[in-house]
Amino acid sequence: MGRLLLASRNRGKLREIRALLADWPIEILTMDELGLGEQVEETGSSYAENAVLKVEVLAGQSGEWVLGDDTGLEVEALGGAPGLHSARYGGPCASDADRRARLLADLAGKARPWRARFCCAVALASPAGAIELGWGECPGEILPAERGASGFGYDSIFLVGGLEKTMAELTLEEKNRLSHRAQAVRALLPELLNRLGIDPD
Repeated sequence: MGRLLLASRNRGKLREIRALLADWPIEILTMDELGLGEQVEETGSSYAENAVLKVEVLAGQSGEWVLGDDTGLEVEALGGAPGLHSARYGGPCASDADRRARLLADLAGKARPWRARFCCAVALASPAGAIELGWGECPGEILPAERGASGFGYDSIFLVGGLEKTMAELTLEEKNRLSHRAQAVRALLPELLNRLGIDPD
């Protein structure tokens, strides 16, 4: 069985990635289980750079294969904001609800539809520092009022393109069929299985 450390303490992300990898003989490890410290500061100029920063540091600290992502919400009417700053929108102590409120306040008065997309870069690092990358996007639009009780972050105000549901109205199985993070993990999956010595058949 392969071992894989997930470079996040976000419970929503951990739940989604565990479900995406559930069909494979992979022992999922968490930062807390290994007694690892604070998450790496995201100082990169792209989602991929931020994802790589996280996994490189944690692979060096743990000696494990590490999977991590950086995800952002890009809103057309805000020139692509919050983008790389999505997790820190509204300040370092802001809650998910605070960030959603800040986004809607910034969009107030701007013409709808508020087109947007979720972007996600997933990085895999070996204990020796070799890196592989996967990418995913999910188009949609921002709604002026929250809908749904599932998900996290901006999910409850993000209407998925082609559906009449927000991310927060989807089941975990539905979200993991079409989300940006699911696409990125699936893009990386063949290489992940190969690196962990797992037969995909």
